[in-house]
Amino acid sequence: MAKSPPPHSPFRRERGFEPASRLLAERIRTAGESRGFAVARLLTQWPEIAGEELARITRPVKISYGREGFGATLTLLTTGAVAPMVEMRKDHLRERVNAVYGYSAIARIHLTQTASTGFAEGQAQFAHAPKAPAAPDPVLVAKATETAAEIKDDGLRAALELLARNVLTRRNPKEGA
Repeated sequence: MAKSPPPHSPFRRERGFEPASRLLAERIRTAGESRGFAVARLLTQWPEIAGEELARITRPVKISYGREGFGATLTLLTTGAVAPMVEMRKDHLRERVNAVYGYSAIARIHLTQTASTGFAEGQAQFAHAPKAPAAPDPVLVAKATETAAEIKDDGLRAALELLARNVLTRRNPKEGA
């Protein structure tokens, strides 16, 4: 069994494709550490760490370490309207973030309030609640059902009905909005 060449070998092409995440992992980690994020997981998995509700209204901006050396400060970007709600849940959020680190790394959470579109550095785009899907037109549903009615297999018929409904409701880009 032949050994694979080292990652930075001129013969790297012989191993085939590599996932983009593996190619960029070192650069992302270095950029994150320069902004104070020793654990990149805090950035990449913020919705899981903070919870869906807080993740929609906050973004981690940086981690700064004080001169005393005990505990860091996590700076979160949020809008002014929801800042009081985030302020009330800072202790709970700090516990969840420290669970990621495995020790009490974060001593304080600092909130920075901004507009929902962000300012020069933040440029935060806060996610809005997803819109409820519009009720399908009954005429289009009937037409889609009629189109796939001859199919005997239930799963295939349902898939074809969904496809027909999507095709019938698609807007033509040449017609405009």
